[in-house]
Parts: sequence; structure tokens; C-alpha cells
Amino acid sequence: MSHDFDCAVLIGRFQPFHLGHAVLLAEALRRAPQVMVVLGSAHRARDAKNPFTWQERAAMIAATLPEADAGRVRFVPVRDYYDDARWTAAVQAGIAGDTPSRRVALIGHEKDASSYYLQRFPDWTLVRMPLQGELDATGVRQIHLGLDEPAAADALLTTLVPHPVAAYLKGWRALPAYAQLCAEHAALIENRKRWGSGPFVTVDAVVEVAGHVLLVERKHMPGQGLWALPGGFLDGRERLLQGAIRELREETGLALFDSTLHAALRGVAVFDHPDRSLRGRTITHAHHFGIAMERLPEVAGSDDAADARWVPIAELAAMESRFFEDHFHILDHFLQLTG
Repeated sequence: MSHDFDCAVLIGRFQPFHLGHAVLLAEALRRAPQVMVVLGSAHRARDAKNPFTWQERAAMIAATLPEADAGRVRFVPVRDYYDDARWTAAVQAGIAGDTPSRRVALIGHEKDASSYYLQRFPDWTLVRMPLQGELDATGVRQIHLGLDEPAAADALLTTLVPHPVAAYLKGWRALPAYAQLCAEHAALIENRKRWGSGPFVTVDAVVEVAGHVLLVERKHMPGQGLWALPGGFLDGRERLLQGAIRELREETGLALFDSTLHAALRGVAVFDHPDRSLRGRTITHAHHFGIAMERLPEVAGSDDAADARWVPIAELAAMESRFFEDHFHILDHFLQLTG
């Protein structure tokens, strides 16, 4: 069988892999002898929008492939950098590291504004595919996490995802994570009914002391039990720095004077990616404090924090999959954790 390209690339989160994705994958297999499936949102904690690890998504997709095609497909996990240039470079490096191909096809369809990433690879040939009706992964997740009657969910899912994926999802419900994600999904729906979908303004604090950084364990959904930066929503008449210090004290009990924290402020960065938070459009201002102390101040979780803890910076990279939303990447911005 002759092919138009040496390699075809398919990029997505596939949370989960549905029949529309299957059409794109079939086209990629038709166009090239080798297919690279880029699995976005890799290495992050499970949440209602990203319930499946990249390994689980790879297993789902692989289960749909006939034996003749299985060896032609490779999976490339790529984390969410919330930085277009870094993300693009990571995708390109993942593809180049596995194939020296010169004729590369990028298979995709322009669903909405989130599909702008298709334009970031000018050296590849974009093969545009039509939308497959109204099918999208958001609707599939809502069925999987939101229906009270499993039998009804199973019957509906079999019309939306390949049969091996439907079987995978049914078995996946036995995992301990399923019940918590269903509860988080319901909590997010109630949260949006009460507060809307933004935009919201929040503040976060990256506090660095003696090679450690101060983290809190989230007490409430979304992200219950995950590690996060001390922070929260800005009050109506607060300045940003004032709000960051207030949230820092409320959640950790850090007993340092305002003047000490003002003098220790190393930088402020805005994180405004539209998809950074499940709660809606949330723009945060992260404040980096570098405090010159040899001993770690006492802290204790309070308010919205179940725990507060000083964590060695050297241990943060191994904790990536246990962080709330993009907080690992906020730390990465200030501390260069991923290189």
C-alpha cells in the first residue's frame, strides 16, 4: 500500500477516545505507514476534565487497533505547559525523537478556538478532516461521570465510543478514583450554577525558604487531597499583593510581618490560559517570595487547607501528578523544575 506521507501525527487529549477520534486515527493510518498519537495533558493529576492518565488513554486507543495496525502506532505523552512555544517544542521533539521523517501529515479538524494549535506546525502538512457531528469528549465525560444509572450510561456510551473503549470505561469504574471524580463533577456543576464561569481573579503565593517551598493540601473539591500553592480569590477592595499575603496567612498560619514578605518579593507572573482551571475562566497572579532564613518557619493548614507543609524543591518534579490544576507549572515557571 502506498502512502502520501512518511508519518502522520494526531494530537489530542482523548479524554476519552471516541468515535470521532477513531475516524481521525483511521485517516492517519491510511495516509502514512507510521502514526504518532500525541497524548496531551500528560503527567497531571486526575480531575473531572482529565480523568484518565496518559497510559490509560494509550491503552484505550491501542485496544481499538487491529493487530496489523498496532505496530504502526506510537504514543507521545506531552504535558500541559500553558505556554504555546514550550508546548510546540515538546511536541516537535517527541515526534523527531522517534522518526527522522521529512513528510509529516498533521491530521485534525478545527472544532473551535481551542484548535488553534493546528497552525503551530508550519513544516507539517495539515490534513483537515470534517467534524463528526456533535460528538465531543466533554459530552462523553458528562455521561461517564454524571449518570446515576450505570446500565443507562453503558448503553449510551456504546453509541459514542468504540466497543473496546466502552468495555474499558465500564471496567475503569471499579477504580477508587471513579467515585471521587463523579463527586467532583457534580460539585463543579453546582459551583457554576452558583458563581458562573468567570472571569475570576485569584492570587497565589510561591514561598521559598532554605531550598523548600510551602505547599497546602486542598481540603475541598475541586482538587480535594491534591497539593497546591497557598492562594484564593481576590477580595473586592484588595490589591494583588495584599490578597496574596492574606491568603498565605489564612491557609498556612505563616507568621511573618508584611514588611518581611514585601522585601522578599522576587517576582509576579500572570497565568491566564483559558483552560487552566475547571471552575471557569480564572486569571491568577502568582507572587514569588524568596525568604532568607536558615530555619523553616512553623506552618499549619487552616481555612481551605487540610495541611500545610514545607517540601524540598528537589522533590517537586516527582510530585507533578499530585498537583492541583496548573500549580506545578506555576512552580516550574519560577523554579525551572522541568528544564
